[in-house]
Amino acid sequence: MKKNFKTILVLFLVCLSLVNLVGCRDNGSPEKTNEAATSPEISMESSDFASQLELDFESDTLKQEVTVKSYVDGDTVHFNVPEELDKTGVLKVRFLAVDTPESTGKIEEYGKAASNYTREKLSSASSILIESDNDRWNRDSTGSRYLVWVWYRTDENSPYRNLNLELLQNGLASASSTASNRYGEICMSALNYARDAKLNLFSGQPDPDFFYGEAIELSLKELRCNIGNYNGAKVAFTGIVTKHNGNGVYVEAYDEENDMYNGIYVYYGFKLSGAGLDILSNGNEVRIVGTVSYYEGNGTYQISGISYRAAKPDDPENIQKLSEGHEPAYLLTSADMLCNSKISVETNGNSVEFDYAALAADTSIEMQKLQVKSIKTTDDKNSSSYGAMTLLCECEGIPVTVRTEPFRDANNQFIGPETYSGKTINVKGIVDCFHGNYQIKVFSDEDITISQ
Repeated sequence: MKKNFKTILVLFLVCLSLVNLVGCRDNGSPEKTNEAATSPEISMESSDFASQLELDFESDTLKQEVTVKSYVDGDTVHFNVPEELDKTGVLKVRFLAVDTPESTGKIEEYGKAASNYTREKLSSASSILIESDNDRWNRDSTGSRYLVWVWYRTDENSPYRNLNLELLQNGLASASSTASNRYGEICMSALNYARDAKLNLFSGQPDPDFFYGEAIELSLKELRCNIGNYNGAKVAFTGIVTKHNGNGVYVEAYDEENDMYNGIYVYYGFKLSGAGLDILSNGNEVRIVGTVSYYEGNGTYQISGISYRAAKPDDPENIQKLSEGHEPAYLLTSADMLCNSKISVETNGNSVEFDYAALAADTSIEMQKLQVKSIKTTDDKNSSSYGAMTLLCECEGIPVTVRTEPFRDANNQFIGPETYSGKTINVKGIVDCFHGNYQIKVFSDEDITISQ
């Protein structure tokens, strides 16, 4: 009886194995080929999932060849498009399925790495295509950006590669509705691969481009847009030193998304070391670490409490020089732009409207063909501003105020109002807020030229 039982058990196991073998063959049967056309068979032997996904030009999705207008961060880019697609000629897009760390507001670990990766791939591409997830262009929750797949190729003979997928497989993005989209299966495989391989975001290792300290890492744009929220906080940001004034410097940084500069005055006081002052030389790109403070005397915000310890040059609480040899932007600006314009900026997931001058405060600008209508001078000889002038000008019918430092000529004589009275001038200076009113502050007579 025991022998019969063993014989029956063996026959049962053999039959079960045959059934499993048949089942395996069915998974590759012709009936499954249609499904494989939209969801490609994924190989886990290769880490390059982007090479396994082909762009289907015959699908019902919308597709458009584009060029880059501006880079925002790792998963947000503005593209030039035909006016039939958007009447502005610019489409603001958010990449589907990915969420890269922040690099334009509060700076997060691996945010710069993701942003640099996107910029590198698209800037060297011979062609860029965007694709919708279905048969229409869909907006994100803000209503101002479109959700797309971004494809690029390096040359005319290469296939298009999916940049969204590349960000995932390299561990430069976390999930954002990753499974619930057109390429969800392969996107999840790429994401899981990056997690298992412990790449970048999932490595558990420090980001070499991120400063680890007590300060809040952010951009000058984020600081300027939300400066009241950071009052009293220690912050860290990067920018170009453009001008010394008193015991402080103006620092500015370019905001590619809005094609403008943001800036702030950094007060260093009387205790900064010589090495620290060298770091803050004009033209240096610097990392500033300091406390946001409200200056009651002028009703403006500034950065104070900065320091430099030469014994610990890599201390994340130190100011640091990153590069040198830069010039102030002196962005050519119209009177209407400075005095009357509003600008909508995306910050913290919302679109917020600001006065242009408020966001351009403490940055370098140039304005041309200002007609000097009248001039006021500071005539208190006991004042440090003795000899300074306030030029009340008009440009294209718009009043503009220019404030100067005291100017002296080669003989150390004051340059008075007669030099500029009734003239048409071009000026280079800093956007300055004086008790709620914006003006152009000029520091040298070389920065005011008489227009011919």
